[in-house]
Amino acid sequence: MSTTILEQLEARSLKRPIAGGIPEVSVVMPCLNEAETLAACIAQIRETFATHWVEGEIIVADNGSQDGCDAIAEALGARVVKIARHGYGSALMGGVEAARGEFIVMGDADSSYDFRHIPAFLDQLRAGADLVMGNRFAGGIQEGAMPGLHRYFGNPVLTGLGRLFFRSPCGDFHCGLRAFRKTAYERMNLRTTGMEFASEMVVKATLFGMKIVEVPTTLSPDGRSRAPHLRSWRDGWRHLRFLLMYSPRWLFLYPGFLAMLLGLAFVVFLLPGPRRIGNIVLDIHTLLYAVLAILVGFQAVLFALFTKVFAITEGLLPEDARLNRLFKIFTLETGLAAGILLQLGGGACVIYSVLLWNGHGFGPMDPTSLMRLVACAVGLVVLGVETSLASFFFSILGLARK
Repeated sequence: MSTTILEQLEARSLKRPIAGGIPEVSVVMPCLNEAETLAACIAQIRETFATHWVEGEIIVADNGSQDGCDAIAEALGARVVKIARHGYGSALMGGVEAARGEFIVMGDADSSYDFRHIPAFLDQLRAGADLVMGNRFAGGIQEGAMPGLHRYFGNPVLTGLGRLFFRSPCGDFHCGLRAFRKTAYERMNLRTTGMEFASEMVVKATLFGMKIVEVPTTLSPDGRSRAPHLRSWRDGWRHLRFLLMYSPRWLFLYPGFLAMLLGLAFVVFLLPGPRRIGNIVLDIHTLLYAVLAILVGFQAVLFALFTKVFAITEGLLPEDARLNRLFKIFTLETGLAAGILLQLGGGACVIYSVLLWNGHGFGPMDPTSLMRLVACAVGLVVLGVETSLASFFFSILGLARK
């Protein structure tokens, strides 16, 4: 099969030398045992290069293939880069690192994507786009090309969450045919080695304010006789986990604020005494749960801030102007002062409760009245201690950033 295609390519003079030895575009294909379809993909790419006078190179990022596809690629004039570390992201990172082109096009080697669409991607890059995403839902998905679970649930849900969490303009987060500037890719500093690599690229391009454009592309049934490498539930969870980890606002901050607000509302509601709602009486037990909600919510908010600052420090996320303004106000000194005030308030509640107990000769008391003071005391002291400790930790993170 490979020999026949090679002869056809040579007969059509598609093995043109690259002017000056520097290509404009590098097409990178991750490859793991794709001998059945690789030759057809390379032929399509080279024909597209020749038809549209594109100076380009083809890089096959071989991720440990055992079916001889590396020999097929080399025979057809592609450059093979061996990637020892397994994973979709690892293969692409190795391939992109070896690429010489100003623009990078990445696509799967299973014949599911139409590489004749490359010129549409290049037009957008030449016009100034940083990342050009294919959109299979806009271009057309052939019958049998995408499982129903992915088409009607997995992709729409994960894409919707990505658009919600990060305000991304992309309508197809997981399209495997996309193009980007190599300088933009280097700025993204991508880290994930598995299938979530695709999501990380879109998320970081969005967070860094890069220009993202979409072009319609199609998806066809792949030409392999074996099952695909993608595992629906495992890889779907990895994508979801990544989106949540990169959005501490939705994972920790918003739920934490909601828990604090609900807890505070119930504390204010129940502090004067028991309340009846229909046939239900809410009393000190509900009050204790409300204090618990405040404490857990406060910890979630702090963890969201810790995560955000750490991610910025490590270069995983870009600088956040709102966070910088917050830390100009919330310094170590102001945090310690707030923590001390909260602890003093809690201490005052403790002293007052002891005085009440003394008034009863340190004997038995009505728990419904004393418990309200004890709950407030515990809540204020814990909040104060957490605020003080968080202030020190934010200062340590701040030193690392400087």
